Formats: sequence, structure tokens, C-alpha cells
Amino acid sequence: MADNEHYDVIIIGTGAGGGTLAHRLASTGKRVLILERGGYLPRERDNWESTAVFVKGKYRAPEFWFDKHGDRFPPEVNYYVGGNTKFYGAALFRLRPEDFGELRHHGGLSPAWPIRYEDMEPYYTRAEHLYLVHGRHGEDPSEGPASAQYAYPPVQHEPRIQQLSDDMEKRGLHPFHLPIGVNLTQDEHGRATHESVCIRCNRVDGFPCLVRGKADAQVICVDPALEYPNVRMETGTNVRRLETDPSGRSVTTVVAELEDGTTARFRSDIVVVACGAVNSAALLLRSANERHPGGLANSSDVVGRHYMRHNNLALMAVSKEPNDTLFQKTLAMNDWYLGADDWDYPLGGIQMLGKSDSDQIRGEAPRWAGMASPNMPFEVLAHHAVDFWLCGEDLPQPENRVTLDDQGGIHLALDEKNNIKGLERLQHKLQGNLGHLGMHPHHLLPHSLYLHKGMPIGATAHQAGTVRFGTDPRSSALDVNCKAHDLDNLYVVDTSFFPSIGAVNPSLTAIANALRVGDHLAERLG
Repeated sequence: MADNEHYDVIIIGTGAGGGTLAHRLASTGKRVLILERGGYLPRERDNWESTAVFVKGKYRAPEFWFDKHGDRFPPEVNYYVGGNTKFYGAALFRLRPEDFGELRHHGGLSPAWPIRYEDMEPYYTRAEHLYLVHGRHGEDPSEGPASAQYAYPPVQHEPRIQQLSDDMEKRGLHPFHLPIGVNLTQDEHGRATHESVCIRCNRVDGFPCLVRGKADAQVICVDPALEYPNVRMETGTNVRRLETDPSGRSVTTVVAELEDGTTARFRSDIVVVACGAVNSAALLLRSANERHPGGLANSSDVVGRHYMRHNNLALMAVSKEPNDTLFQKTLAMNDWYLGADDWDYPLGGIQMLGKSDSDQIRGEAPRWAGMASPNMPFEVLAHHAVDFWLCGEDLPQPENRVTLDDQGGIHLALDEKNNIKGLERLQHKLQGNLGHLGMHPHHLLPHSLYLHKGMPIGATAHQAGTVRFGTDPRSSALDVNCKAHDLDNLYVVDTSFFPSIGAVNPSLTAIANALRVGDHLAERLG
């Protein structure tokens, strides 16, 4: 099938990058076509069922990738309108100003970006306001300057988390309200008001939101963009390759496979790839032709390389007092983000996870043999659980890469021990403080079920870095506007463009960058 329309822009993917870009361009009047390989996520009770979401992985894509040994694994990816933001925790952090410069880690060097924090700052502010981020600038000593306060006040702590924050401050630490994107209106006690869309429930993290209270890309950007007559979306459209003109300088055609197995062809002046770091790299590699034998945008041989995914730990502490918190994801702490009194290198950040329930704990139990008290039933353990997310920086290495086999299968090579000493020290710091924070000091249990993974390579939610941007075409695939050096009309606006990943969730940076590139494209399109 050939689509006879000719578009100004085709955007492939509807997540934090592609969905936001579509929203930015919708008001320009230009003809925008959005292509999404999935459909709308079904709204059903299972959206909020731990067994369905975490234990059975009901909404995870039914596909397998291969590790460097050729063993297959299920990646943590979801193909729906809104991309992985349908399942993200909506923690929307800015990178620290230091993350944009060169940073020395114990495991190596985190490279500088070709732009500065100051260049991204106004777009961070726009992104925070667009995605309804609740927080308070000025609480976190590690953050950079902000040109405007968050548009919404922080989500108030529930009593047990307020006590945790108070206890941290007594230890000389600097906890702050976690910046989170939710459509929440609070009363003076922090409760959801009658008109609030978000109901402050315990399903905020890792679950899709049944009531559309989470600021995901579908709700915030894609659906509003589709209200414009010049914007169209095709779902169930799996883009397989991009074709260029005979000179190889411009992409002319987007070739996709539809759900019925037929092939469709779409044409536009500008093509934007936003499929996620792994799938974007795979698409460019699959699109190799005579002019681009190594794949599109790949004269530098960096496409697919420098894959990053953060060094993450999801951990569950056991509170001495019951933890009745529902909306637990309200606190974070970055005191050791750039170093510590006993360590000269960055450790990373700590933030709260959504509250564990008995179904999740029951699913974890086989992994906890000998680690948890056998006298504490699942329900009691869940009632005392306090859940933490530890995030350390994964360094870009050329050997950590995406490649394709002869059948088009995706292979992901990953050094799982890359720069993990900082994360190990961060865990040690948290463990050493548990006794002072009202927790049992010897119970800090791995919450691997939250990561949807049986092995580290499966945790692909924070994937980044495979189509990096830079000023030198010999060492980067994209220029500072995220346009391919090698092609006149090809852009990449998901987290692929990251030259480093820092130690905070990458979503806000992807959103801010999509707004930045959107301004550039709006100007280019006139």
C-alpha cells in the first residue's frame, strides 16, 4: 500500500521524544504523520493488578532479543501509544549541570555534551510545565539553577515518608520532594480533591494509569496533538526501513509492515526517528543501502554503540513501624550524587519507588531465600515495606552495542559490571543509615521483580546512547540539532542522542530535547 499523501514531517514513535515533538509541531499547521507500531493500551482492571503487570508481564512486548552470547532474553519494552511512558514512574528530573561536562568516575570518563545545561534549561522549564511536574526547585542542593518554579506544588509526603524525610535531615542529609508528573490537585492535607484526576493511589509506579492521572506522552501530548486537523496517526505500523534518494543525502520513503502483514510506504520532507535507543539504532542499521553500507547516519560507525541503561537497584527495606503509605513516590536524595566524604567519585541518587504490595512480595519470595525473616508473612512484610530506587551512572562504551543478525534479530552486547563501584557504595551508604531511619538494618532486599528482569541486561527501561549527538561527524551520528550528519532530513529525538546518561531518570531530558528540536524544526519548516 502506498499512502498518496505527502507530509511535512513523519514521526516514528510516540514516547517521551516522538509524542512530545508531535505536540510541539501540531500548532504549526504543517502536515504531521505519527507512526506507532502498537495501539492504544487497553483500559482494564489488569492495568492496576500487580500479578498481571509485574509477575506475568502482561503488557510487555512479546519479543526476545539476544545477548552477546546469543542467548535470548525478554526486554523491558512496551509498544503502545505513549511508548514506555505508559509504564514509567513519571519521575521527571533534570540532569545536573555537571552531567553536561566531563565527569571522572571510578570506572572511567563520562564525556561532555556538545551543549551546556544553560542551553537546555529553558526547555527543562517548558517540559516541567507541559508534563504537570509537581515539585519545588531549591530543595535539592545538587540541582542547577531554574528560570521558573515548578507550576505545581510538590506531592505531599504521607506520614511514614515525612518521618523518613525528618530522620534523614537529622542525619545531616538533604532529602527533597521528588519531581513527579501527575494530574493531581491536593487539599491542605495532601489528599486528592474532588476534581483531581489523580487519586493518590498506590499504583503510581510501573503501572499504566486507569484514570489518566499520570503525565504520560499519550495523555499529555499525542491525544491533544491529534485534535489538530493537520496531524494524523497510524497505529499498528511497524517501520522496517527508511529509503533514500539515489544520492543518499535525503530519506524519501518510510517503509512499514502493517498488522495484516502488508507493506505500506509513506513519504515526507522530514523524517524523525523516536523508537527508543535500541529500536532506533536497529532501524538505521536495517536501512543500509549502497550509499550507506553500514546503515543510515553511520559513516562514523557509532550507530548502535555506546548503549547505556543506568546501573540500577530496586531495594525493599523493612520498617520497624507499619508503613501505611499509598502514594510513596514523593521523596529523593542526591547528597552523594557527585561524591562522598570517603569517595572521590560519583555514587548516584536515591529515590522512593511505588509501594510494594503482597502480590509483588510473593513474586519476589523465591529470590529472597535466607534473606528475609521466615516469621514475617507476606502481608505483614508488605505492610512494613519501604521501597527505594538507587540509580548510578552507566558509562558509554563502544563495545556496549546494538547489532543485527542475518534474520534481523536484535543483539545487545553489555558489560554488566561497567562502573558499578559507585552504586555498590551508594547501597552501602543507604544500608548504614537504615537503623537511624526507623528500619531493620539487616533487611535490604533486592526488588528485582520491579525491574521486569531475570538478569541485568533485561532492564532496558532507561536505554540511551546508541545514536549520539556531537559536533564532530567522525565520532557522532547527529549534530547539535539531532539531525544526522550524513543526511539532510533525518532526525532522532529519543534518548538515543545522549552522549552520557547521568544518574537520574532520562525522560525529562528526552522531553526537553524534543521541545528544543521542535523549535528548530518549526523554524526550518517556516
